[in-house]
Amino acid sequence: MKSSVGKKKTNKRTRKAAPRCWYTIRYVLLLIIWVFCSVVVSQFVIGSIMGLFVGLDQLNKPVLSGIYSLATYVLTLVMVIVIPPRLKEKWIDGTKKKAKNDLKPEKNEQESVSSVKEREQLGLSGLPTWTDIGLSPVAYIASTILAIGLVYLFSLFPWFNAEQSQATGFTPYMTSPERIVAFLVLVVLAPIVEEIIFRGWLYGRLRARMGVVGAILITSALFGLLHFQWNVSVNVFALSVVACVLREVTGTIYAGILTHMIKNGVAFYLLYVLGFG
Repeated sequence: MKSSVGKKKTNKRTRKAAPRCWYTIRYVLLLIIWVFCSVVVSQFVIGSIMGLFVGLDQLNKPVLSGIYSLATYVLTLVMVIVIPPRLKEKWIDGTKKKAKNDLKPEKNEQESVSSVKEREQLGLSGLPTWTDIGLSPVAYIASTILAIGLVYLFSLFPWFNAEQSQATGFTPYMTSPERIVAFLVLVVLAPIVEEIIFRGWLYGRLRARMGVVGAILITSALFGLLHFQWNVSVNVFALSVVACVLREVTGTIYAGILTHMIKNGVAFYLLYVLGFG
């Protein structure tokens, strides 16, 4: 009798655990699909609109390429960070928006607390510190060593081309003003937006559901996949792993942003100033 009761209790626990596990899997898949679709749809929408007005063949010009990148990043940020909370508020929570004049002081305090929590989940609480600044060059070296090791391992496969150049949308043959545009897009804008989306929004939510290791691997794999080139994907996968670790160490994404800027800045100098690659 005792053994049968024990089995019944075990079965009940298993039944309760299974739906929760399945909910976590669905949640993680939804996050991955949403981020992937946001990036791809943003590129398609902005590319289509600019193609209609200036022609697709003109998008390789530095200034237009810069405008395209800026618009794409803005739209992606809106789709990833702004839209999901609105959908949750409308369809899941079932709450309705009220005019600010109708809000009670208690409601304002709740919204203020919610805003702080949102910034913490994005890894944007506070301001960059000297620790963030000091860790960034060390993290750049660590990500470079990790990338070299991964590239070496993947080079053992015949389908992996380690020498393939990355398609950034900019040509090495640019004037000084055009280089400034490319620098702002590749070295300043891209690291900020990509870190907010991946090591901020995506990693913060994945970590809350599946722990640090799983969140790092999935975030980094998706970040690499969205670069659509094997050699580049392996390289940025290493960057993402280090950036995720930085967030765990510092509690914010500022060190990751600075590390990302250093990496893109070095690549920019080698490619567009010295003409390597």
